[in-house]
Amino acid sequence: MTMSLKIERDKNRFRQIVRGKVRENLRRYINHGEMIGRKGRDLVSIPLPQLDIPHFRYGQNGGGGVGQGEGQEGQPIAKGDDEGEGTGQAGSDAGQHIVEVDVTLEELAEIMGDELELPRIEPKGNSTIQQEKARYRSIRRVGPESLRHFKRTYVEALKRQVIEGDYDRQKPRVVPIKDDQRYRSWETTPEPEANAVIIYMMDVSGSMTDDQKAIVRTEAFWIDTWLRSQYDGVECRYIIHDAAAKEVDEHTFYHTRESGGTRISSAYRVCSDLMDRSFSPDEWNVYLFQFSDGDNWGEDNRQAMELLNEKLVTRSNLFCYGQVESPYGSGEYIRSLEQTFGRDHEKVVLSEIEDKDAIFESIKHFLGKGR
Repeated sequence: MTMSLKIERDKNRFRQIVRGKVRENLRRYINHGEMIGRKGRDLVSIPLPQLDIPHFRYGQNGGGGVGQGEGQEGQPIAKGDDEGEGTGQAGSDAGQHIVEVDVTLEELAEIMGDELELPRIEPKGNSTIQQEKARYRSIRRVGPESLRHFKRTYVEALKRQVIEGDYDRQKPRVVPIKDDQRYRSWETTPEPEANAVIIYMMDVSGSMTDDQKAIVRTEAFWIDTWLRSQYDGVECRYIIHDAAAKEVDEHTFYHTRESGGTRISSAYRVCSDLMDRSFSPDEWNVYLFQFSDGDNWGEDNRQAMELLNEKLVTRSNLFCYGQVESPYGSGEYIRSLEQTFGRDHEKVVLSEIEDKDAIFESIKHFLGKGR
């Protein structure tokens, strides 16, 4: 029992070290998207350099083994297919080892919220409607094998063997019996239903390069992570546009590149129709994020502002516009937004994203209102 408590204490201490390392390097992770692509269903793998973890150390054995026998140290065993000499030289210093640890998206959102000082969001809509939700919160002695709690079963077996005097510290072996088995069990609890939808809009005309899209993808990952921690259900929708707009899937959103002119009003129309059809503001918390390099056909600005003001801003929790700096874009659209809504509008947040290093502050600027 004492040993199991020590193991649990060491595990908790290691988790705290990991959280500290993630917090310490969070700005770099956010700005450069180091775990993008490593995302699983509930976990992301984060590379943590310079983190010492427990490891085995092997002693010197007297007997022979594989790789031992006649021959001098460093002597080649056999010639390879390429008999040419290598161009590099062997080094004498130890390399830097990077450890990847799994962190839940819930933990990641909590760390990000603390570090960015993000306020909690107060959902609107169906927050007063109760729905039954099952949660695994208790442990029972009987249940299906698919719900067996291996850790609790192991602890019960270990306790029994220690009490009965069957546990040998020199040859530690824990064998559970039927009475040791423990199973997870669920309880149904009423929870308020709160739904949210994130609608991303992006200019994919020729002036938006792959570098700008990488910035958008990284920022969207962190926006998703935070909003999913605030709501039970989050839907994501994607709209791309040049002179015309359409709704697409996530992969198409990040990998499409068109050419031609730019009409931002076309994206606003598709977004408004999508809200009318599927996401009524009376039932959904609506978050709108638009990314562009600031180009728009001059005559289209007036129509875009009318649609934004009348159809989108009034029906959403938040409208965020991120202008990604591009060598080809004019960057003028954000000035039109400033003239229409100002810099201190309750629902409209504007951010200029010069490069990857600006992502951290942009996210804080977008989500800092707690809407």
